[in-house]
Amino acid sequence: MLPLIYRWGLLVGSMVMAASPGWAQDNAALINVLVRKGLLTNQELEDARLEVMRSRDAAPPPALAGGKSTQRLSVGMLVVSQFAGFDADIENAAGPAATNHFFMRRVVLRLRADLNAEWSALFAYNLAGPNFGTAVAEWKPNADIAFDFGLRKVNLVYESRAPSEDMPAIEQSPAARYFVEPNNGRRLGAASYRIGAFVDGRRGPVVYGAAITNPERIDDVGLVAGSGNGTNNRPAFWGNVGVAGKFDQGSYLIGVGGGFLPDQGGPGATHRGEGHDLSLYTAYFKFAAGRFGLMAEYLMADVEAGAALDRDAMPRGFYFRPSFMITEKLEAVARYSFLDSDGRGVDLADGVRSAPGGGTMDQLSELYFGGNWYLNRNDLKFSLGALYAKSRNALNGDPAAARVYGLRSQMQVNF
Repeated sequence: MLPLIYRWGLLVGSMVMAASPGWAQDNAALINVLVRKGLLTNQELEDARLEVMRSRDAAPPPALAGGKSTQRLSVGMLVVSQFAGFDADIENAAGPAATNHFFMRRVVLRLRADLNAEWSALFAYNLAGPNFGTAVAEWKPNADIAFDFGLRKVNLVYESRAPSEDMPAIEQSPAARYFVEPNNGRRLGAASYRIGAFVDGRRGPVVYGAAITNPERIDDVGLVAGSGNGTNNRPAFWGNVGVAGKFDQGSYLIGVGGGFLPDQGGPGATHRGEGHDLSLYTAYFKFAAGRFGLMAEYLMADVEAGAALDRDAMPRGFYFRPSFMITEKLEAVARYSFLDSDGRGVDLADGVRSAPGGGTMDQLSELYFGGNWYLNRNDLKFSLGALYAKSRNALNGDPAAARVYGLRSQMQVNF
């Protein structure tokens, strides 16, 4: 009779090789012979089988990258589905058709390849929309500073550049969307995805970021061009600086930022490249203490010829968003947002995603109440929110106004 340790090692080794298709038939026969000759008992065979299964589950085979120097490859995906049910009405006019629709909000494929201790490559693409997403080479010489080269969000408008899966409220505020989302003749398209060089860092309590990029916002693959023209040949500059810290059961962050986008101003969306510049400024604040959280931001832009060829526009807006963890899994969220377009114009649908249009007005406000059920933190989350938004003209006593109200729900899986 073989010593127990030899028998056990022989059995486990044979079963591991048997897991490979090339060895399966021969080793299965070997194991049967060992049992039949009494060198292994049925109980030892069952124990070894369970041990092999545990080892296989604990150490899945590694994913292999095409690059010869890749040390580690990570694959992930964010899947977000929504339902939007909104009604709208316009004073002294027929109301637009209601929204009552399921849709895929995000299906984001994410890849990360670590080439060595300092260099990585990051890629993200939203399969549910036209956005190209993130595609950068990242150099991180130490834990306090990182440089990105390629396509990503700029270091401006805090609510927009925060990871979408971490947002307590469903969707960004109307104020942030007006400044960030693509220029449709009213919205500014003054942040979000750009191609260029970026830096983010920290020195003690001071956090900072800066970038030099193409001035145009990247909205689809067709805009990732290899040459510029009169509308986008001058680079844009971005920067922010803040102070962050922690205290007993809490943290805080306060900062300011700005961006200069040459030739991206002018009225509507057809006058870019005519010498009208656009500047964007923000001040933001984030605070957490125990179960309570608060985030707020003020945004302002100087759009040369933004209202008309002979009139600049200075849109400004803000939001504040308190939240409270009722239990470890249930969170209550509220938000108020206000925007004044200063004559450039805003539609209900410009600020409230999926909302029916309400005509071009001058101001937009929104009140949101909602909650989150964290089934497995942000990796598995269900959200439900109710909102009421109103756009109106505040100039010369114009009574025109439009309203939208309803519910939005969201299911999020992140893996």
